[in-house]
Amino acid sequence: MSTTANSSRPRLSEKGLLTPDNCVVAMIDLQPQMLFGVASHDRQTIINSNVMLAKAARVFGVPTILSTVETTSFSGNTWPQILAALGNPKPIERTTMNSWDDRNVVAAIEKSGRKKIVLTGLWTETCVALPTIQAIHDGYEIYVVEDCCGDVSMLAHDNAMKRMIQAGAKPVTALSVMLEWQRDWAHRGTYDAVMDIVKSHCGAYGAGVEYAYTMVHKAPATSVAEYRVPTGH
Repeated sequence: MSTTANSSRPRLSEKGLLTPDNCVVAMIDLQPQMLFGVASHDRQTIINSNVMLAKAARVFGVPTILSTVETTSFSGNTWPQILAALGNPKPIERTTMNSWDDRNVVAAIEKSGRKKIVLTGLWTETCVALPTIQAIHDGYEIYVVEDCCGDVSMLAHDNAMKRMIQAGAKPVTALSVMLEWQRDWAHRGTYDAVMDIVKSHCGAYGAGVEYAYTMVHKAPATSVAEYRVPTGH
């Protein structure tokens, strides 16, 4: 489990929303062979969204659990971009397609003490849908980060999302989760790190931020070297 505490971060009101203090992130089977099989979405976009979520989780000190399946015999290692963003944690290795059948994964979730799970993985219809449905059955609240997921076809992905939503899961995106954790631009302890993530991963939004910094507020242009993996606060 990876987490980086942030003593300067204020506690946010909950009232049904995600906060850095009430959820745990679970990232399942972000491995090369699983990505090879994705045909529902652009693969690079899926990588980008997952790296963005991983960086945000580290900035806000949200416990993050990585799990892999059949690493040496089929799926390969976790994408190095994810490991770098999270500080090189050790993934929980499984043989089960359904991570909720793996006692080590469930124990890691339970150890976090949190009942809201922000969940991402490949593929949507199996490695995301199955644990989502069973975790909801066990009393957890699941937020499926849809732009971080993908499947062998759009039909498979869409059917999986419908099935999970019918079971009670809540669809979100990587950006919506990060902004829900930030919530207030006056929270300066995480502001700069969030803006770094936006500029690196959020396309037109990030370009707009860079333009506002340099052209409106006359800040120095950001060099490539400054687009770094956040180390937490």
